[in-house]
Amino acid sequence: MEATVQQKPVFNPIQLHLLKMFSVDRAEQGLIELKDVLYKYYSSKMQNRLNELWDNGELDQARLDEINQMDLHHLD
Repeated sequence: MEATVQQKPVFNPIQLHLLKMFSVDRAEQGLIELKDVLYKYYSSKMQNRLNELWDNGELDQARLDEINQMDLHHLD
């Protein structure tokens, strides 16, 4: 019987920082607030990128209509 080797997870600097933060604030409210901050941060980044794509012509209404018809659950 072979012994299974457990690998330690490798965390990037962002993950390490978040783990340290979570070790200090274990309150449910802190988690809710952090989720809200992260949502707003990534939503803003996404909106800015979409605006760039629109402004340079890579994204237009025809492409949005095409994406709207796609089944995005099956994309790899």
